[in-house]
Amino acid sequence: MGTGAGGPSHGSADAQRAADAVRERLGVRAPVAAIVLGSGLGALADRVRDAKRVPYGEIPGFHAPKVEGHRGEMISGTLGGREVLLLAGRFHMYEGHSARVAAFPVRVVHALGARTLFVSNAAGGIRRTFKPGDLMVIADHINLMFRSSLEGAAEQGEVRFPDMSAPYAPRLQALLDDAAKAQGLALQRGVYVGLLGPTYETLAEVRMLDRLGADAVGMSTVPEVIVARALGMEVAGVSLITNPAAGISHTALDHAEVVEVGARASEAFCGLVERFVSRL
Repeated sequence: MGTGAGGPSHGSADAQRAADAVRERLGVRAPVAAIVLGSGLGALADRVRDAKRVPYGEIPGFHAPKVEGHRGEMISGTLGGREVLLLAGRFHMYEGHSARVAAFPVRVVHALGARTLFVSNAAGGIRRTFKPGDLMVIADHINLMFRSSLEGAAEQGEVRFPDMSAPYAPRLQALLDDAAKAQGLALQRGVYVGLLGPTYETLAEVRMLDRLGADAVGMSTVPEVIVARALGMEVAGVSLITNPAAGISHTALDHAEVVEVGARASEAFCGLVERFVSRL
């Protein structure tokens, strides 16, 4: 699917067309939430009952992810006894997509009826007490991608200037806490900072991010949350801390480590999300 002249604008009308194209194939009725699965966290898709799948390449306006750990499927079914939509993988801005394109799947799941968005990602730990495998509830974020997914013409039904004072709903954070307690799982809480990537951060950049108040750093999520808030969706988010950020650890960073830690933490992550959904 192209994004150049004559291609889709990835706005509300395109989102409705994409939703219409997959609604019957996915059997969508009334999803309580849409869930975005980040790097190494795709195992949750295997827990969905009565799952129906559509590859991203068959959805108008979508793109097949080219990053390991991202399946590239939209999935419908039940999780925790509730109907959900899963976005198994992302297409990222560092792959050459605009922020508007990166956030387009959120517009589509909203057009399919989802009013709650759960975002997940793999992130580097800036806070020195974080350990690989920790799960951090995202309490807030910092956008250092220097782009907004609302750039362009205002879309009908979206707030032009959305309030971002509480992008991650306190009500949903409380539900995550309840789900974690039921599981005997200790959750972290902190601020996620989104950078464009695809390079990992320099030592100086990590020191800067620490001073700015960031606890974890990654290359996604922020464009999706901005669009969700403009659409009036409630948002919850969890970062899987896969590695200490540059300079905090003395080992080199690589994506294989991200996927490996995701696999080790998948049982805790999947249990948390399933319990969270059952409480919605």
